[in-house]
Amino acid sequence: MAYLLGNGLLAHVHLLFLLLATGSHVQPVHGGLRAEGLVEGTTEVISHSQGLVARLEGLLVLGNNSDISLRVETVDADEVKVIQAHTLVLSLQSRVFEEMLRNRNSSTLVLRETAECTAVFEKFIRYLYCGELTLQLDQATPLHRLATKYSISSLQQGLTQYMSQNLASDSLGGHVVGWYQYAFSVGDTVLKDSCLQFLSWNLSSVLQSAEWPSVSVELLTTLLQRSDLVLKNELELFEALEIWLTRNDPDTLTAENALRLVRYAMIPPRELFRLQRQSAIMTRYHESVRDLLYMSYQFHSASPLQLAKFFDVNCSLFVPRNYLSSMWGSQWVISNPARDDRSTSFQTQLGPSGFDSSKRVTWNALFSPRWLPLSMRPMYTEQGAMQPPRPDGGSGIARPRVIITPATSSADFAGVSFQKTVLILTKQKNKLVVRHIFSFHQSTEEVGDFLLGEDLQYRTSEYLVDGSLYCHIIVKPIYQTLIATKK
Repeated sequence: MAYLLGNGLLAHVHLLFLLLATGSHVQPVHGGLRAEGLVEGTTEVISHSQGLVARLEGLLVLGNNSDISLRVETVDADEVKVIQAHTLVLSLQSRVFEEMLRNRNSSTLVLRETAECTAVFEKFIRYLYCGELTLQLDQATPLHRLATKYSISSLQQGLTQYMSQNLASDSLGGHVVGWYQYAFSVGDTVLKDSCLQFLSWNLSSVLQSAEWPSVSVELLTTLLQRSDLVLKNELELFEALEIWLTRNDPDTLTAENALRLVRYAMIPPRELFRLQRQSAIMTRYHESVRDLLYMSYQFHSASPLQLAKFFDVNCSLFVPRNYLSSMWGSQWVISNPARDDRSTSFQTQLGPSGFDSSKRVTWNALFSPRWLPLSMRPMYTEQGAMQPPRPDGGSGIARPRVIITPATSSADFAGVSFQKTVLILTKQKNKLVVRHIFSFHQSTEEVGDFLLGEDLQYRTSEYLVDGSLYCHIIVKPIYQTLIATKK
């Protein structure tokens, strides 16, 4: 990696070469000769980069020719660490260190850090010398904080990637919620979005974790507003919110706002009655959600079309999330998905309203590993002659497809729009997690970007679990007439 030399550093370059040549007691690691070609006029590369890194590490470990002492003091504690370092290396790696060293008044630079950052500070400094470090899950945040504070962009990016790839890792107290809240506080959009997507798509496991009560008000609100949450059912979400409110005891406005984001219409009436009798939280804040409960009871007892004639509705109250309950869809494990077409059938409830609880829709799902785009399929004339495919920009490459269609049509379908969602689960850190979500609507039989460009030919594909494709199909019925403007 190349670094830009800051102002005032050129005079130190000669010193750096002297240090590398004479200062380190670490034995050099011999490099090698790599030929780029065998014909006359080709070039060859002599590489001793490993030896260079070893010498730099020796400078740090042994403190040879050190010209600056880093005194790391722990905030609100007596712990102090002293590290012998070199102004040239620090200044080359960090413009923040360059500025601090330029303005120092002595050969000691005092740095004040939190206890967590102090614990990993030596790892952080070693990275500046060697360009690598080893870490554990609980060290990622303080290292990222140091990289941010001292403006080490390469380390920031590397840690963001590490954290994004280890969201599914096991840890005693959980870590994704903490990583999200840290990323939100420092403005790391990439990490924040990765954490939020993981939390939304694997919410059931988060609700049951030790981290759930530590969720911030901002994250709680963000999650409750989303329609792509993957969880068992809406009742599970209310019960988890009840735990959060009990543990945190927020101000009244915060509690009321959170409770009003629960989609009570997606909870069966018998469970709503039970909550009103047994839930201390529901009793305490009943007045703030009474109108939502009233509309939910009406929603379950009357025809949705009739209800829309008399009530202005909050559309999100009547929109399902991605529920894993069997009334909303079915899991589908496709073995050896690179070979042949596969099909399955399942039933869902016609609509979330209790009025439609006895009505079922049968769905047929087809998976094809080699589905041609419509533009590349052969066409036939009225005489039966085959015409070549239309040249309308299709790639002509067969790729995986999922098609979901109702087995029969019914007059009951009027006013109901079916949003079809396919979850793709993969194994990360020996745990099944949702890796992708594909959604398409009633007017479309197939999802156009389903596993686009992904290779399912090999059992070791990151999208397969023991050679099989793990899917969960969800059909979300939405009453279109309820998503209406005010009269």
